[in-house]
Amino acid sequence: MKDRILIVEDEAPLAAGLKDLLSGEGYLPLVAVDGRQALEIYRRRKPDLVLLDVMLPEKSGYEVCREIRKEDPRVPILMLTAKGEELDRIAGLELGADDYIVKPFGVGELLARIRAAFRRQRALEPGPGEEPEELVFADVRVDPRRLELQKGQRRCPLTPRELALLKLFCSRRGEVLDRETLLQKVWGVRYEGTTRTLDQHVAQLRKKIEDDPARPRLLLTVHGVGYRLAGEPEAAD
Repeated sequence: MKDRILIVEDEAPLAAGLKDLLSGEGYLPLVAVDGRQALEIYRRRKPDLVLLDVMLPEKSGYEVCREIRKEDPRVPILMLTAKGEELDRIAGLELGADDYIVKPFGVGELLARIRAAFRRQRALEPGPGEEPEELVFADVRVDPRRLELQKGQRRCPLTPRELALLKLFCSRRGEVLDRETLLQKVWGVRYEGTTRTLDQHVAQLRKKIEDDPARPRLLLTVHGVGYRLAGEPEAAD
């Protein structure tokens, strides 16, 4: 069965070009021209991935992302943003988007991002009869099956990308992981601006696992290199 990709884009030429491109690559593209229509198609057709423009009529890309995440924590959401709109990217990641692609983008970059998103999603799915292993560190517990994190009595959802990052950090707890390793293992593709995307994801994780995200004691920065997950809280860096 073909993977269904929902394209949410109000610029008709771009939407048509994306539809032709994805169809030629063996995907089944669905097109919405505004936020309200995007949610209608999403609920009716249940796409496997969403390409979501930020600036849309009726409902913004942020609203659409928020609504989709309430219903499905797993479907990959790749947001399309204008060049230089870093605040848009941060806002999208805070709402649960997995990645962003800056316009104008190349065909090769877009297809690489889509393939990488599908690979990441499937790598997180347990095999037949396999129960995903719970992650535990300090006072944090992560339920991969529910994409949910619990810190003390507080629970919050995780995106698939955040879960992939936590799984990697937990598998190599205490080790310093450089940015290149993190990007290669979790994103799977190299592209300009990825380092900032990684830093933004780490910032979002800190809001969920740290007592004080501004003074992290679990997910630590190793300046000039990358990040390290401590098993127990350490002095803030």
